[in-house]
Amino acid sequence: MGTPRAAVPTLRQCVADGHEVVAVWTQPDRPAGRGNKVSFCPVKEFALSHGIEVFQPARIKNEEAKQLFASHGADVAVVVAYGRILPDEFLRAPRRGCINVHFSLLPLYRGAAPTNWAIVNGERETGVTTMFIEPALDTGPILLQSRTEIGETETAPELMERLAGIGASLLGETLARLDDLTPRPQRNRDATFAPMLEKEDGLIDWSRSAVEIERRVRGFQPWPNAYTTFNSKGLTIWRAQPSEAPNPNATPGEVIVAQGDDLLVSCGEETALRLIEVQPEARKRIPVRDFINGMRLKVGDSFGES
Repeated sequence: MGTPRAAVPTLRQCVADGHEVVAVWTQPDRPAGRGNKVSFCPVKEFALSHGIEVFQPARIKNEEAKQLFASHGADVAVVVAYGRILPDEFLRAPRRGCINVHFSLLPLYRGAAPTNWAIVNGERETGVTTMFIEPALDTGPILLQSRTEIGETETAPELMERLAGIGASLLGETLARLDDLTPRPQRNRDATFAPMLEKEDGLIDWSRSAVEIERRVRGFQPWPNAYTTFNSKGLTIWRAQPSEAPNPNATPGEVIVAQGDDLLVSCGEETALRLIEVQPEARKRIPVRDFINGMRLKVGDSFGES
């Protein structure tokens, strides 16, 4: 059970390890992109290419869906970013239970966006956990965990791609050792949370330090991204670098250097953010030199004004 690209390596691992995948469940097809064309999600594409039957119910809490799920007669259900909370009847249906591949070191970062919030909060390491699913969100007993450092410039999509590979290997090991593993209860007092991302999370508050803002630039990709305004138009920041402020008295959001490839914006705590790659509203991503030239940017201009 999974939907996005990050769930494909685990499904691939199950196939490669010789397990009989009796069914794949994924979210319904939805229109996307220009023209609102309906396209298959990555998990569905992989499943169909390997002759695996795919189910995409719009609702899973009705009796029809519950009976369908039970009819597979599965030993184990493997869940990776499926996108739905499973009803109790689903959790009880597989003979050996439902195993979740979660992209954090539980009980840290329970919730929908653990990879994003780990970067935003400045964590130096994260990892993957396999666990049995319980009715409460990400609280089930832990089976195995694998740790990895977060790169200093690593974005959420880059980290997610690495974790997806780590998670696939960890799930393979989990299934191979399932008879021998002793599930370990989580310590709820150590839990932290990674709530679903909202559009407003990406709005840059220039009074934050440059280090905090740069983490948001990396952590809120691919959505909602870190964004601001300039000349009342939206501007997405794709790459940036924290720096000391040459003019610590400047107002947060004020341009303090704008020359060649160098664009420094004043931030809180006497810091500055060096912008490297940006995307003006309704345009493509561009290097900051093109942005300076195209907008005739100068010292004293401000980002984030109403």
